[in-house]
Amino acid sequence: MKYREILLEQLKSQPYFTKKVVYQLSEQYKLKNTTVDSYISQSLKHKDIISLRNGLYISNDFYNKNKGDISYSFYLANILRKPSYISSWTALQYYNLATEAIHIITSITPKVTRSYKTKVGNFAYQSINEKLFSDFSLVKGKFDFFIASPSKALFDLLYMKTRQFKGVDVKNINSLIEELRIDISDMDEKEQKKFYDMINKYTNHE
Repeated sequence: MKYREILLEQLKSQPYFTKKVVYQLSEQYKLKNTTVDSYISQSLKHKDIISLRNGLYISNDFYNKNKGDISYSFYLANILRKPSYISSWTALQYYNLATEAIHIITSITPKVTRSYKTKVGNFAYQSINEKLFSDFSLVKGKFDFFIASPSKALFDLLYMKTRQFKGVDVKNINSLIEELRIDISDMDEKEQKKFYDMINKYTNHE
């Protein structure tokens, strides 16, 4: 078995891996980094591995076994850009509060806004003030991921849609929600209260 195949065999059980990890695994075979770079290029060409972004990969084998699991996509979204959490339309769909089909996984980050188009999906990251990088939790399972609470997911959506609630009258919030075809009455009452509290606190502070 060739070294490239040996490395692929070791990596295919991993949910993701970095170039640095491949270098570390290659040390036991005394392979040069340039040789490893060549192996990575060959593996990408043969579609044995998939690039998420520069230096971050997943094996095609692992992806095909888990691509039907939405938690894997959310897990990858958290990994692709750190720190971040799933929010906005994506989280609302996860909570069955959005009727529209969502084709982009949207996350919130305190870092600059960025998006990634990959062979495993499209990932969008929207920037938010660090003080508002909150109200998310870890969902544990086969693949763990951070996701906004229903109230924060809706807050984040409107925050981005209205460009930080500029010129928005709090009295018109419900109209904005209706325009987005979201039935807030489907949200848990405690979450509804949390949402309105967030809106009032933010708009009054501003």
